[in-house]
Amino acid sequence: MNITVYLGSAHGNDPKYKNEVVRLGNWIGKAGHRLIYGGSRIGLMGELAEAVLTAGGEVIGVEPDFFVNSCLQHHGITRLIVTKTMAERKARMIELGDVFIAFPGGTGTLEEISEVMSQVRLGHNERPCIVLNLDGYYEPLRHMLDHMVLEGFLDKKSREKFIFAPDTESIAQFLDLM
Repeated sequence: MNITVYLGSAHGNDPKYKNEVVRLGNWIGKAGHRLIYGGSRIGLMGELAEAVLTAGGEVIGVEPDFFVNSCLQHHGITRLIVTKTMAERKARMIELGDVFIAFPGGTGTLEEISEVMSQVRLGHNERPCIVLNLDGYYEPLRHMLDHMVLEGFLDKKSREKFIFAPDTESIAQFLDLM
């Protein structure tokens, strides 16, 4: 299974993010899945790629050429796909993914998972969309989606397609049932 993970190029302020991203990477690699991610060697992105590789998994990075020109790419991954723009990068990551996971991250992570959510809502993407809600990181997003339902801007059936998981173990259990 190709697992597209959206996450930050920073480490965050708490070591729990690195610890959980390493757990996620170990599970992806040991379970025989392939990671699709943004291609960077820095921050949580680099930690995730390293964990997958260390666990024996494959890693495909998708990175725009301006990041490659800044030498941000991970040199040890299985394959690097270089795009011209961020829009091409997002499209390619969606095209390659069988499942999508939003790990805690910043505005880029939010933008990327929002695009997947929009595709799911429009019926253009039926693949699982999972939000890793580590220690409630994405509670404001969960509340916003529920508020959209309450106010009539998102139907309940679409809302139910967005899965909020507290940790890697919950994600693994969900995907094992697919």
